[in-house]
Amino acid sequence: MPQSYIKRILDARVYDVARETPVHEASLMSARLDNRVWLKREDLQPVFSFKLRGAYNKMHQLSAEERQRGVVAASAGNHAQGLAMAAQRMAVKATIVMPRTTPQIKVDAVRNWGAKVVLHGDSFEEAATRAQELVESKGLVYVHPFDDPDVIAGQGTVGMEIVRQRQEPLHAIFVPVGGGGLLAGVAAYIRYVWPNTRIIGVEPEDAACLKLALERGRRDRLAEVGLFAEGCAVAQIGKEPFRVIRDTVDEVITATTDEMCAAIKDIFEDTRSIAEPAGALALAGLKKYVERSGVQGQDLLAIVSGANTNFDRLRYISERTEIGEQREAVISVTIPERKGSFRAFCSALGRRNITEFNYRYAGPERALVFVGLSITPGPDFQELLTELRDDGYECEDLTSNEMAKLHIRHMVGGRAPAEVDNEVVYRVEFPERPGALLKFLSGLGQNWNISMFHYRNHGAAYGRILVGIQVPRNERGQFRQVLDEVGFRYWEESDNVAYRLYLGRTPG
Repeated sequence: MPQSYIKRILDARVYDVARETPVHEASLMSARLDNRVWLKREDLQPVFSFKLRGAYNKMHQLSAEERQRGVVAASAGNHAQGLAMAAQRMAVKATIVMPRTTPQIKVDAVRNWGAKVVLHGDSFEEAATRAQELVESKGLVYVHPFDDPDVIAGQGTVGMEIVRQRQEPLHAIFVPVGGGGLLAGVAAYIRYVWPNTRIIGVEPEDAACLKLALERGRRDRLAEVGLFAEGCAVAQIGKEPFRVIRDTVDEVITATTDEMCAAIKDIFEDTRSIAEPAGALALAGLKKYVERSGVQGQDLLAIVSGANTNFDRLRYISERTEIGEQREAVISVTIPERKGSFRAFCSALGRRNITEFNYRYAGPERALVFVGLSITPGPDFQELLTELRDDGYECEDLTSNEMAKLHIRHMVGGRAPAEVDNEVVYRVEFPERPGALLKFLSGLGQNWNISMFHYRNHGAAYGRILVGIQVPRNERGQFRQVLDEVGFRYWEESDNVAYRLYLGRTPG
């Protein structure tokens, strides 16, 4: 069945607008992983993403009558830019429906290519619904970002170029996955030409729609989708891509936000270019594959799929990079409240570099310190925890604690006074747009008192807050119902160890 795509890919019309992007060796990453690591540089396309290929190929297949009607698409940005450029080149009117959470750099880029932008909804699904309404009301032709054979064939030219450029078969190719169009096109071609090359899809851990479909043997919809890698934030794998993928792809790997951030840094260090989170996703999967399999001396290729990210997101990415590389750990340690105890604690840490240190007086007998440490990947960190505990220190590993990394590290020093009772703590995500925070606060009403609030803008599509609210026990079911009605994602953190140590009421 994948063979049916070979002629489509060979005949795909993409080079009127797209360029054949190079394959670069990532020399620093190769040395670190003891393999030859190659990067397929789709971030070097005119719209800084591979999406131009599929969009233009689809546009070229349209009839003159369809082009006259104009085209419409729903996209978080990269497909939108590709279609907008293709439409401008072919003198076709284009309307792009984009989620309101789309980074401004992508919205501006689409407009600069001459397309009309309609901002609607908070997710790709909501934008797609609006786009279909425009198809019905205005007769526009819908160009799907991934679930279309002509789009898949256009993306498949990436695989065709890899074969031509590398000539000898690779051990494995790593491809980012959103709706599956790129993976389907690349996999169809590579599997036919290099049948023994491993083809591995890589998804964000919080948007793993392909992994879900493969586990269940059918396409299904994720209840929630994380938006850090907005280019891959899709709730359900495409129907046609899944038909191809299930017969051609060896496995799918998921990557966390921290791992994507680390991969962005890796790409920068080898190329001096900055990939977007979805663009670095494949390399994050490649690194996990090497760590898991122990493979050495092999040729491994990751597709760098895009470089459309807001500059102010780099602050957040930089914060998370060291943890993603397993080069930083975050711990909470209880030390005696007496002279010389801090010096003794630093001595116990040895020559490890302290990247962050937060202290809060916790009473006459003890003090709590929130510490970031540079570590060496491997057993080094666990050995440190064992040594500290053997020395009598109480330690909590907060390295994987989202609340600690997003909020507590910026709030240390704010214990609740004795009069704050019945405090419950929630972590909430909301679309980063004007009025969203007001919607959250208005939804809570005036029945409960806010006792703690922390918000920090990370330049991302979603804002994150930590809120403490005084809610009597007999009203907590009612309070959760209100949160459900507001409609934002939330997690209760009242029992989170980081909250209890640094922000909760002083014991006793």
